[in-house]
Amino acid sequence: MADAWVTGARGYIGRHAARELANRGHRVHGIGHGAWVQPDREAAGVSSWLNSGVTAAGLDVLAGQVGLPSVILHLAGGSMVGASIAAPREDFERTVTASAELVEWVRTRAPTTPIVAASSAAVYGDGWDRPIPADAAVRPCSPYGAHKAAMETVLAGYARSFGIRVAIVRLFSVYGAGLEKQFIWDLCCRLAGAGAELQIDGTGDETRDFVYASDAAFMLASAAEHASAEMPVFNGGTGDPVTMASLAGRLAAAWPSSCALRFSGRVRKGDPRHLIADMRASAVIAPPTFVSLDAGIARAVEVARARLGRT
Repeated sequence: MADAWVTGARGYIGRHAARELANRGHRVHGIGHGAWVQPDREAAGVSSWLNSGVTAAGLDVLAGQVGLPSVILHLAGGSMVGASIAAPREDFERTVTASAELVEWVRTRAPTTPIVAASSAAVYGDGWDRPIPADAAVRPCSPYGAHKAAMETVLAGYARSFGIRVAIVRLFSVYGAGLEKQFIWDLCCRLAGAGAELQIDGTGDETRDFVYASDAAFMLASAAEHASAEMPVFNGGTGDPVTMASLAGRLAAAWPSSCALRFSGRVRKGDPRHLIADMRASAVIAPPTFVSLDAGIARAVEVARARLGRT
C-alpha cells in the first residue's frame, strides 16, 4: 500500500482529496494546522495527522513517523479572496512560503515524489468572456490570485531546474455539502432567516463554473499520474457556466423559499466577472461524469438545513 501525504488535509477540499486517495488504495497521512481527533480524521480516510505548518521541520517529523511519501497532494494555503485582501502578508505565507518549503524539502529528501498542487482559477483574473484554456496567460486581480500564481512559479522553477515532478490543478468554484463558507452556505444562512426580500451583492450576471468537491478531489488525485518536470497545468472545473442569479434562484427553490431575490449591483473587490473552465485539455483527469449542479445544490441544502435546525 502506497503512502500519500495531503497538506491541508483537515480543510474541506483536503478531506475530500484524502478520502479519494484512500478509496484508491493509498494509506493517507496529513499535515496542517489544528487538532484533529481520530474518529473525525479516520472518517476522511486519514491514517495519521500532524498538527504543524508546512515547514521542513514539520515534514521531517511526519517522514520520521510514517516514512517518505509516494505522492503529495498540496492543498495547504490561502483559500479566499476576501481573506487575502484583509491580510495579504498572511495569505502569502500560507500559500507561497509554505509551497517553497515543501518543494525544497522534496528536492532534498524525496526527489522522486510527485507533487500535485491545488491552485485557483483566480490566477486568470478578469476580462474573460469565454471558457478559459489552461494555457491562457495569468493576470490575477487579487492578492489571493497573485499568490497562487507565485506558488506555481516557484514550483515550475524547481520542476525545470531539478526534475521535480509537479502537476497543477487550477480549481474553479468548489462547493459541496457541509462547506460552511462561501456563496452557497452564506445564502442558506440568509434564507433561513429571510423575510419577503433578500438582497445579494453583485449584479447576478456574473458567471461561475461550480464543481462539486468530490469531483475536484477526483481531478487532484488523477493529476498525480501526469506530474512531470514540465509541470502540466489543468483546469479543475466542469466547463458548464451558471449565472449567479440562476444559482441563487435554484438554491432558493431547493430550500424552499419564496422570498424575492434582489442583486445590489455592488461588485466585491477582486472578484472577476466571468470564470469558466475550458476543460478540453483536462479530460485526462476529469471524472467519468460530474455531479450535476442541481444534485449538488440539493445535497448542500439538505446538510445546511440540518445544521441550521431547519429539518
